[in-house]
Amino acid sequence: MKIKLTAVILVAFTAIAFAQSIYEPRDLSKVESSLKDMGKMWTFDNVPLDVFEKELGFRPTEDWLKDVQMSALSFGGGCSAAFVSEDGLIMTNHHCGRNNLPALSPKGEDYLRDGYYAKTLAEELKVTGLFVDQLIMIEDVTKDVIDALNLGKDDNEKVKLRNEKIKSLEEKYSKDSGLLYRIVQLYNGGKYSLYGYKHYTDIRLVMAPDFQIASTGWDWDNFTYPRYELDFMFFRAYENDKPAKTEKHFTWSKKGAKEGEPIFVVGNPGRTQRLYSVAQLEFFRDKTYKYTLLQQNEMYKVYYEMFQSQPERYTELLNMVMGIGNGRKSYAGRYMGLRDEYIMTKKRDFEKKLREKVNASPELKAKYGHVWDAIKTNIDEMRKYVDEATAFNYSPRSSSIYMPIAEKVMKYAAQMKLTEDKRESDYKGDKLTATIQSIFPEKVDFEFQKKILRANANYIRGILGDEHPLIKRMFGTTKNEEAATYILNNSLLSTKEKLNELLKKSPDEILNSGDPFIYFLQNTQEKIKEARMKLSEINNTLTVLNQLLGEVAYKVYGDQIPPDATGTLRIQDGKIEGYEYNGTLAPGKTTYFGLWDRWNSFGQKPYPWGLHPRWQTIPQGLDLATPIAFASTNDIVGGNSGSSVINANKEVIGLVHDGNLESLAGDFIFLPENNRAVATDSHGLIEALKYVYKTDRLIKELENSKCERPLNN
Repeated sequence: MKIKLTAVILVAFTAIAFAQSIYEPRDLSKVESSLKDMGKMWTFDNVPLDVFEKELGFRPTEDWLKDVQMSALSFGGGCSAAFVSEDGLIMTNHHCGRNNLPALSPKGEDYLRDGYYAKTLAEELKVTGLFVDQLIMIEDVTKDVIDALNLGKDDNEKVKLRNEKIKSLEEKYSKDSGLLYRIVQLYNGGKYSLYGYKHYTDIRLVMAPDFQIASTGWDWDNFTYPRYELDFMFFRAYENDKPAKTEKHFTWSKKGAKEGEPIFVVGNPGRTQRLYSVAQLEFFRDKTYKYTLLQQNEMYKVYYEMFQSQPERYTELLNMVMGIGNGRKSYAGRYMGLRDEYIMTKKRDFEKKLREKVNASPELKAKYGHVWDAIKTNIDEMRKYVDEATAFNYSPRSSSIYMPIAEKVMKYAAQMKLTEDKRESDYKGDKLTATIQSIFPEKVDFEFQKKILRANANYIRGILGDEHPLIKRMFGTTKNEEAATYILNNSLLSTKEKLNELLKKSPDEILNSGDPFIYFLQNTQEKIKEARMKLSEINNTLTVLNQLLGEVAYKVYGDQIPPDATGTLRIQDGKIEGYEYNGTLAPGKTTYFGLWDRWNSFGQKPYPWGLHPRWQTIPQGLDLATPIAFASTNDIVGGNSGSSVINANKEVIGLVHDGNLESLAGDFIFLPENNRAVATDSHGLIEALKYVYKTDRLIKELENSKCERPLNN
């Protein structure tokens, strides 16, 4: 019997990556899409009550939905949170608020490493610049926005008019209202909603656990399951220097949820791209996500190496390592999903069925029948420019200091070609000396800069390949550390002494010096300007086309599918449930037993499953069978971090911190067989507060939903 090897490899890869069971390999020829692939991220003005009643045995009332909507919060513009008492107490994730801890730590203390607890209201610490937003109202403004867009003569003007209309509506409603208004684009622009928020700007830290318990397993456990961490943090909103009175808030469930009962995640999923065309997803796979992952992987290596070699910068570098590591793994999971043929087969089938429905209707075909081919044509055009546009672009945040030095040197040479009366003021008379002295920074960490340069070199080479003329000119055949050494040895800008010698030369000698950094800028920046102009035009066209795609999907399927995530409030139904992974089973809930097992199994080392000293001895009274985390079928993505998980009684039973690795493909598709939200269990959290942190005041407030001491304390 002959077997096609490619088919065997394809089935095997599918089974390993995202299959329901390794014992049931899928036949891709029989794979079909389902509307359930579009997930369960429901907006509060469009909750499928009949579906909830049929599938969950629970039909939310209008009052229930309003209470839940107003209990939830957007936290700091990038995470989720919720009020959990009538006195403004806020619960979110530690990883959503940890960047604030270094600035709050007094000399000699480290709140990121060791945590913080305010025993009284007076000890709650104000966090400068932090805010939370509470969604008060939602109004449909689709007609106003689309009517404005349709007045445009071409795609560039349509996008311009749409954006102007959105801005004018937001300003009109915000004026004298006391609320902050934002217009939210749903279904790629098939629907526009006006959201009105109450904006809280006086936010104070109440309690943060130690970093280690909030991030147990570091990047290795991030986006995985089973998990054993307590990723939580408590703040409080104040108004007029007093705790805010928050009538709408979640109450606390001491024992958490049972497996199988309906539960709801309430938060602000950041972004999904489930309505995008297959051509767009293939572009993400081949270009966008591939290159982003390459860059973040290189930058992660830099900061992790520095973190290991410079323990005196522990807190500063830890935040960098964790931040970049989170992004790196997120893109890795999504990139893995885009390369999975089971997922892409489903996406192709969804597109095929939608196109068939459009082509079956003369009215829909006339307006929307061209959309998919037009998107592909523009994506194909974009592919011509994106490699060099990406590789030639440099950001001061992720590039070595030598690029901005080269820019300043080139400007100096250009200015020196002019007579003094035509130069900018900084290049005249007495100011010239100061300008020259400022070109090279006073303090330079040369070890760090060399590592950054290595990362930049690997990134550019990874995009352009070994044979690109720019690669050969700048790096020769060298790679990794050798590439960084090679370019520094051949540069006239690598030290202040070399730079000073270069600046003694004539402007033409400087510009023709052959310095690799100057060469890079001379041979890339004009090209990148041209590429950006072209890409901007293409992106405007794609914006209009994707809006048409969203419109027709909404017209065909309506409220049967939720809109893609937009960083705005959603409610997602689900239940606690384990799943198959790596040939075994993941439990619905994990317990404290696992926390100490991981620590001991990896030799009690500080990285990555280490424990803070307060956790290294099992506290008396803590039952190790207590749940610490759980996995559920709720549909979440980035931005849901800090979302409360509630039951039908509006009680907090958990706190979402991320998903499993399989959930990262949720950017494009929702697969309920193994896509899981991962959360800290409310029972485990309260037990930690009781037996480890001994936060009596906080415990009583959670249990009673109000401050247990007078508010003037």
